[in-house]
Amino acid sequence: PTTTIRYQLPKQGVVTLKIYDTLGREVRTLVDGRQRPGIHTVLWDGKNSAGLQVPSGVYYYRIIAGEFSQSRKMLLLK
Repeated sequence: PTTTIRYQLPKQGVVTLKIYDTLGREVRTLVDGRQRPGIHTVLWDGKNSAGLQVPSGVYYYRIIAGEFSQSRKMLLLK
């Protein structure tokens, strides 16, 4: 199971995109660094930071880019 996350940056900046479980624990960091403006695509393979497959369920991702911050819900099914 994989999930594709797409986002667009209006200008260059530092971007952080992390996955969290329903208890708010960090599961994995997908993006952490400076990126150019434009459309970006990140693929989450359903694994945590240790490389282990996480169970099916609800997860959240949070993207922070400069002053912008947004969280979205995802459903991971196997």
